[in-house]
Amino acid sequence: MSNSAGLAHDSNVEFRNLKLSTHRPGLKTQDAGLRTQDLSVYCPFTCAAGPLARVTTAAGPVQKRGSIMTAFLARVLSLCAALVLVAGCNTTDPQTAPKKVTAMSITKSSFGTTADGKEVDAYTLVNTQGTKAKLITYGATLTELWVADGSGNLADVVLGFSDIAGYEQANNPYFGCTTGRYANRIAKAKFSIDGTEYTLATNNGPNHLHGGKVGFNRKVWSASPKETSEGPAVVFTHTSPDGDEGYPGALSMEVTYTLTNSNELRIDYKATTDKATVVNLTHHSYFNLAGQGEGDILGHEVTINAESFTAVDETLIPTGKFTAVTGTPYDFTRSATIGGRIKQIPSDPAKGNPGGYDLNYVLPAEEGKVIHAATVRDPSSGRVMEVWTDEPGIQFYTGNFLDGTLTGKEGKVYKKHFGFCLETQHYPDSPNHPEFPSTTLKPGETYTHTCVYKFVAGR
Repeated sequence: MSNSAGLAHDSNVEFRNLKLSTHRPGLKTQDAGLRTQDLSVYCPFTCAAGPLARVTTAAGPVQKRGSIMTAFLARVLSLCAALVLVAGCNTTDPQTAPKKVTAMSITKSSFGTTADGKEVDAYTLVNTQGTKAKLITYGATLTELWVADGSGNLADVVLGFSDIAGYEQANNPYFGCTTGRYANRIAKAKFSIDGTEYTLATNNGPNHLHGGKVGFNRKVWSASPKETSEGPAVVFTHTSPDGDEGYPGALSMEVTYTLTNSNELRIDYKATTDKATVVNLTHHSYFNLAGQGEGDILGHEVTINAESFTAVDETLIPTGKFTAVTGTPYDFTRSATIGGRIKQIPSDPAKGNPGGYDLNYVLPAEEGKVIHAATVRDPSSGRVMEVWTDEPGIQFYTGNFLDGTLTGKEGKVYKKHFGFCLETQHYPDSPNHPEFPSTTLKPGETYTHTCVYKFVAGR
């Protein structure tokens, strides 16, 4: 029986001159003395050793004269023994008992070698709640995130691959990676800064998406582990050279993943440049709170703290207008299931639109302040994920292009709507919309961005 009194898991444990035994109690006294091997007390609480316990002295019989002295000693010994038992018993309802505290840790291992011979490292973070995150240097990517449900059962809630070959394949849909230099789309792959036009790679129809053909998701980053008072962390660094994928300026970045002991996965971004450029970094995990590969996410309940979204054309480029969510299937100001109105969203598979949510919501951002952006709950497991950020937008995507052709971890096949993304960011195509919050970064300035995915084990 493990407790503050120092008792062990044993049905017969010494404690000073007292012995705890789980034999059924009985009390016998004599006028001439008290034999303590027969003296017993009841423990009215639930103990690890059993529901009933007996305390006796280990020193042998105690001889005292007179029934008064006998009764007095019996009462004193009974009271002392009861106090020991109270100190050593668990009086807490198991339903409300605090969870076992796990020692936080950071473990480094190999995740293989890229096709061009670069070593890829993996870092596994474990916090004091037993939550576990695995990150790799390829793309500064989150490959696993093990989160408990209300019963304490852990499940990996992000889609991904088991080896580096999976992440390198051409049709990897940005699972868990850091995207940039510009996350989301830039119209016609062009933008201008101070009158100079820059042309980028076109990799999404006529547009530029997520940094181009070889974005940050396909770079091997440097990494260093870091223990903080909040929890274990890994700091990823990478410098994108001037002209990389058509972008001006050498961009030096630092992305820190911290798995806090409050069950938050916090991502802090920093970047500086030696020449005016544009930057918009985000995290691209596909979540399924029931567990990766465990069916679609249409039953997940979503709330998004946004009253409007950026209206887009047929290629998902913003028109410059904001559309109110009221009266539309895009309204998540009150909790609603993902699948409840998804069929109301226009689709045209022949034109590359399979149907589903893929839009940027306009958040009530306050500069420098991290706000609550969204909440998602899976009714089947009770897991809840909150999203917090200081960015002005959040892209909600429901895995519309997953089509069953990808096999992920544990041999799970990922079909349409098997995961959702909530990507905190600036608006799409901001470099071509001066009315949007600026994404231009100049020398001497520092780009910062915080995104927090907080997990709660509901019922």
